[in-house]
Amino acid sequence: MKPVTIYTQPLCGFCTRALRLLSAKGAPVTEIDTARVKGSRAEMTQRANGRTSTPQIFIGDTHVGGCDDLFALEHTGKLDAMLQD
Repeated sequence: MKPVTIYTQPLCGFCTRALRLLSAKGAPVTEIDTARVKGSRAEMTQRANGRTSTPQIFIGDTHVGGCDDLFALEHTGKLDAMLQD
C-alpha cells in the first residue's frame, strides 16, 4: 500500500474524519501536525499548490486535496486503487 501523508491541526473535525477513513482502509499514514511541527504549514502550502486549509492529503507523491476530496474518491470507488502500489 502506498504511504499517505496528511497535514492536520488540532481540533479539526475534517482532519479526524479523513484519518478515520484512512485508518479503516489500513493505509500507512504519517500525520504532520501543522501547529506543532515548525515549518510544516509552509511545506504543506507549497506541496498543495497554495492550498492552506487542513487537512491536505498526499497518497505517495500525489496530492489528493482535503477531506471532501478524499471522500469523493471513496464514493466513486477510486480511493482503493490510488492506495495500491
